[in-house]
Amino acid sequence: MAMDLPARARVVIVGGGVVGCSIAYHLGKLGWSDVVLLERKQLTCGTTWHAAGLIGQLRQSINMTQLARYTGELYHRLEAETGQATGYRQCGSVSLATTAARMEELRRNASMAKVFGLRVDVVDRDEIRALYPIANLEDVIGGIHIPSDGYANAVDITQALAKGARNRGVRIQQDCKVTKIRHDGRRVTGVDTEHGRIDADHVVLCGGLWTRDLAASVGVTVPLHACEHYYVLFKDVEGLHPDLPVLRDYDHCSYFKQDAGKLLVGAFEPHARPWGMEGVAEDFAFGEIAGDFSHFEPVLFDAMRRIPALETAGLQKFFCGPESFTPDVRYHLGESPELQNLFVAAGMNSIGLQSAGGVGKVVAEWIRDGHPPVDLWEVDVRRNMPFQANRKYLRTRVSESLGLLYATHWPFRQYETARGVRRSALHDRLAAAGACFGEAFGWERANWFAAAGTKPVYEYSYGRQNWFEHSAHEHRAVRGAVGLFDQSSFAKFRLEGVDAARVLGRVCANDVDVAPGRVVYTQWLNERGGIEADLTITRLDETAFLIVGGAETETRDFNWLKRHIEPGSHCVLTNVSSAMGVLSVMGPNSRQLLQTLTPDDLSNAAFPFATSRTIELGYALVRATRITYVGELGWELYVPTEFMVGVYEEILAAGAEHGLVHAGYHALNSLRIEKAYRHWGHDITDEETPLEAGLGFAVKFEKAGGFIGREALLRQREAGVRRRLVQFKLDSSEPLLYHNEPIWRGAELVGHIRSGMFAHSLGAAVGLGYVRAPDDAPVESIGARDYEIEIAGRRHAASASLQPFYDPRNERIKR
Repeated sequence: MAMDLPARARVVIVGGGVVGCSIAYHLGKLGWSDVVLLERKQLTCGTTWHAAGLIGQLRQSINMTQLARYTGELYHRLEAETGQATGYRQCGSVSLATTAARMEELRRNASMAKVFGLRVDVVDRDEIRALYPIANLEDVIGGIHIPSDGYANAVDITQALAKGARNRGVRIQQDCKVTKIRHDGRRVTGVDTEHGRIDADHVVLCGGLWTRDLAASVGVTVPLHACEHYYVLFKDVEGLHPDLPVLRDYDHCSYFKQDAGKLLVGAFEPHARPWGMEGVAEDFAFGEIAGDFSHFEPVLFDAMRRIPALETAGLQKFFCGPESFTPDVRYHLGESPELQNLFVAAGMNSIGLQSAGGVGKVVAEWIRDGHPPVDLWEVDVRRNMPFQANRKYLRTRVSESLGLLYATHWPFRQYETARGVRRSALHDRLAAAGACFGEAFGWERANWFAAAGTKPVYEYSYGRQNWFEHSAHEHRAVRGAVGLFDQSSFAKFRLEGVDAARVLGRVCANDVDVAPGRVVYTQWLNERGGIEADLTITRLDETAFLIVGGAETETRDFNWLKRHIEPGSHCVLTNVSSAMGVLSVMGPNSRQLLQTLTPDDLSNAAFPFATSRTIELGYALVRATRITYVGELGWELYVPTEFMVGVYEEILAAGAEHGLVHAGYHALNSLRIEKAYRHWGHDITDEETPLEAGLGFAVKFEKAGGFIGREALLRQREAGVRRRLVQFKLDSSEPLLYHNEPIWRGAELVGHIRSGMFAHSLGAAVGLGYVRAPDDAPVESIGARDYEIEIAGRRHAASASLQPFYDPRNERIKR
């Protein structure tokens, strides 16, 4: 049957689940009526139709909680707005803790919720019994209650969103499969369907299970894979009534929800079963899969212990259906780095319904404005690495991902599956030295080193974990002698050509038109003055630059610079990350150690700070860059990969008499944070400016040609900076800071900790967070003793400083 499709649309949305319909609805609310949503079969037929319907608001981060909170607010008013029933019921939720560690996590989350005014009550066993009288609570020590949580019917919510979109002029076309994404090599231009072609300015992929393959067809990386997700329906449950809150029993992987007079019991169990390894059948719609009852059976037995009435209730339905999961259990949102104006909203990790409202809002605003409306880095599709599209990797990792939704969110928790993907040339040498590796962006990185006779294995807790003293030893060695870090995971790019300096001059806030051999610390800014990247740039010669950034932002940073190379510019950008390893030799004895290994003069006069040059070391020629992220004298050594082992062995052999110690990333973090060095993604993001972050020294307003974001910074400077990134140090040495802890000034909640770590040189935990001065006074009036930090419901006195507590004059770095 022929369809009368429009020849052109401003936006084409691919996929008619709750997420696609939410984006259509929110685009309509923004006044964009020239929008077409295409669904291959029927609305909700993929995974939305079988969603359990939970509407929870509390997440593990502040921005994700804000999105979920907006979702709840939207669903609360949606039926009245559209006239379409939604099945939404605000019954509240209760989350149980059966261990002290889980209770600590829930208390910390309750504290975090205060930052944006979400009511979360910490409750004891008696209060839980009053809220959920049919539960057996003999092993429960406490929990949290969120009165504004609830549940809804996923199909009805989707239909209400679709109706709201249609009311604003959006066209929704069912039974219309997209067969091809069209593009011109740089940007998306439209889609082909079974019924014709539609040209479009923007295309949004919301295809759920099908998104990975559809994106891959145009070279876009969207790593997700389906897993089996189980729930059962019980009927005739004694004591069940509609006012019961949703119950989450995290420590037994289960949730309980009243469902039209029945009790739905679902699970996010460890060791999930991947599904669809050979692809998804063409006719799959409203589909169930066979599943394995024996796999779900242990969860079911625990559920019967928690709700004894289930032992005599009737089991009406055993359900198993597919849900998409991602490698890091965070969804994929935003404009793809590979194709301009191709957006993604997929990989919802079984929380699509409770995420869809917020996701639809921010994606619609992102399309309208050309940039994310808030910091969305943790779910930004630009975080993905190309290798993550590998099917074997995905199949292995998502078997762990599903269970992580309900697992304890330990600080420094490491993935257990799909390990060993990216390894430094020194991996085996570091393992022999006692390294305990963590996984970051596929890289195996030494996080800490175990002493002889100690197993390099994590023992998790919210207090001092088993590696605390090992990392403290590494930290003190860097401060007092010399430490050796393998930082091969750095993202490393070369920009070469006669226009390279001009291109970088426009992108960088600092002046990179310097003499060859100089290193420049700089930020890349957006037009609003927000920090898009934080990195160092070395001028190699008149036409070549080496750009070094964090491993996490490799795809994002490369894409940002590539998109700002104007057509016709004579320069080439190349990712050389795999070509070089990096050894960082840091500490007051670093010069003495390295000078024994090279004929080149490393004295302060001959080799000053922020200098980079090629030196002889062992049998190799390496690029030595005098820079630091730990606040000590030191060099980063950029070594061709095939020379890494030899250079490492030379340094190790000579290091003993200088006190050389292997050091890992936990020590790197504690060293940098007591020096108040910023970390992009936590302390600085695309929402903060260099002036707010205390990085104004790296901004050159008067350089020739200006830079992106200059006008926004000038306006801010003229108006006055009203908030600043402040370093806090707890008075007590006992509590530990991680992130998201509220910052109080008297009775006023004024911010939250962006990143925290124990600072061994200072003897207490240190954190960084943004605050405003009282009554919007100049930031210089921020008082040193005005603040407390809340940790798991308790406030702790803290000192505050706009200057680093450690070596504020940088005397140790430049000696």
